Amino acid sequence: MKFGIHLPQAGPAATPAAIQAAAKQAEDLGFADVWVSDHLVVPRKRQYPPSAYIIEPLIALTWAASATRTVGLGTTVLVVPLRPPVLLAKMLASLDLMSEGRVIFGGASGWLKEEFEALGVPYETRGVRTDEALDIIRRCWNEDPIDVTAPVSGVKMVDMRAKPQPSRPIPIWIGGHSNAAFRRAVKLGDGWHGGFQPPERAAEIVARLRRDRPEESFTLSMRTRWDALEENPDEILREFVAYREAGIQHLVAEPRQRDLDSWLRCGEAFAKIFERAASC
Repeated sequence: MKFGIHLPQAGPAATPAAIQAAAKQAEDLGFADVWVSDHLVVPRKRQYPPSAYIIEPLIALTWAASATRTVGLGTTVLVVPLRPPVLLAKMLASLDLMSEGRVIFGGASGWLKEEFEALGVPYETRGVRTDEALDIIRRCWNEDPIDVTAPVSGVKMVDMRAKPQPSRPIPIWIGGHSNAAFRRAVKLGDGWHGGFQPPERAAEIVARLRRDRPEESFTLSMRTRWDALEENPDEILREFVAYREAGIQHLVAEPRQRDLDSWLRCGEAFAKIFERAASC
């Protein structure tokens, strides 16, 4: 079992200094990776996401990468159809090269209709746009020259080049809990990255995905709502073990703290819990 932690990318805790401090702490404490979320615009009266102040995820990860050397850099998750796929491929490849191979690309089709409308992207075609985008991204990373025709998103590339290409396969973890998301993960992903599902539901999802993708390299990951300063450490440990027994290989903790000092204390508390979990 590996574990990661979300960076202070949103809300009052989100500052340039906080992102780098939290990333450096995660690396020093032995977390496998650090993570950021994605929303570009949010309706004013929406209860979730809890803040409209969200630093753009790839910018935030680049800032974190510049302050670290080994910790992984993940997106939980990018809304894939909201960005032009060629541009997204270029940005991810560039970040992976600049960080010396540390990126985990978590991506999904999205759910917030108003966000699609704000960006002029048809909400109803988000699924097929995601599938097209993932194909285009992989072609940009692996082919030279590139020939692509994507009828829904309108991308057309004939004898095109998109350098630099990543020096290693960037893992793509597909997010989402719908049947379409599970099918996409099996067909197009290197892993699945879920969010906020209890261990009992996680076990059902693991069983479903492992029927088609039994290989250990297909990573099963879960983002949690845990906050080590606000929840009972023993309860977090109990759920950690339950996720592991369900077949989850990777967990992402998400502190809810609103200032940097509390965020760092939460990271330290998580490290102690995960150290205890290693002996369970």
